[in-house]
Amino acid sequence: MPETEISMLRAFRSGRIMRILPVVLCGMAMLSAPRSDAGPPADVLKPVTLILQWAPQSQFAGYYVALDKGIYAKHGLDLTILRGGPDREQVDYLLRGRAQYATRWLTTALEDMDRGVPLKHVAQVINRSNLAIVGWKDRGIESAQDLSGRRVGVWEGQFRPPFIAFFKAHGIQPQVVPQNYSINLFLRRGVEACSAMIYNEYHMIYQAGVDEDELALFTLASDDMPLPEDGIYCLRETHERDPAVSRAMADASMEGWRYAAEHPVEALAIVMKYVREAHVPTNRAHMKWMLEKILPSIFPPREGLWEPGRLCRKAYRKTADMMVEQGLIRRAPAFEEFTAQECLNVP
Repeated sequence: MPETEISMLRAFRSGRIMRILPVVLCGMAMLSAPRSDAGPPADVLKPVTLILQWAPQSQFAGYYVALDKGIYAKHGLDLTILRGGPDREQVDYLLRGRAQYATRWLTTALEDMDRGVPLKHVAQVINRSNLAIVGWKDRGIESAQDLSGRRVGVWEGQFRPPFIAFFKAHGIQPQVVPQNYSINLFLRRGVEACSAMIYNEYHMIYQAGVDEDELALFTLASDDMPLPEDGIYCLRETHERDPAVSRAMADASMEGWRYAAEHPVEALAIVMKYVREAHVPTNRAHMKWMLEKILPSIFPPREGLWEPGRLCRKAYRKTADMMVEQGLIRRAPAFEEFTAQECLNVP
């Protein structure tokens, strides 16, 4: 009999093996036991698709961070993110079942519902508008009223209503020129002013070599009229069929945004990975500016402005009333009908 087997036999007879065996088995069990923070097994994750308004950029950092860091999986979701853009209408993706959730502006969602699209609001990510109108000072643009009679580039489609409402509210009658998704017409002086996002086109104008003192800037948001932007929406039947998925979608997305706010360098690196994969023509400096500028519209700069992730009833009512008064929609649903905010667990 080999020496090792003889040693094992002696150990067994002495009872030493019996004392060691429970410790070994316990250790094996600890190694094989799943981690409590690992989330559900991959085979029980719920497949869900989210379509964004645009191509990968820091405007959507929180979603990409939540995907990359396994936050959606931790909340039981196997998430796929689809890029948006002018060639991809998010509502069509929802209605055709190609996506279950979509990011949408509040004004756009109200228009959708006025057209009969049965949407349900799940979470409000951006609670203050980043929209602005940028004008050339050397063309005599100093105040918003100076825009009357001037050529002003305005985006078409879902981005148009807030600008039209802004013009009507201030008694401005510009010559509205359809603006494509670039600032070239403005830079070439084809218009005296153009549409812009503070976190996007405004910085692109700087990157093109224009100094701040050459520009007049008119922001659309105010404390009285914040015009909330990006929210998470689904069809009403999607939410009613499985409200737990809506809850997980809202919770995981906001957790991703909180992580991005606390780890901006890492968040930027994650965004740039998706930017490169999608071949988006941008750069790290611009994505850094975008992330820095968008975060204060998600997490309030001072207490009491809004609760992250939730749509303020007052902001909703003011936005809806403004759109009805300006003839942009016929009616708006009651706040309780519009939103499913009970699904969001905001800490």
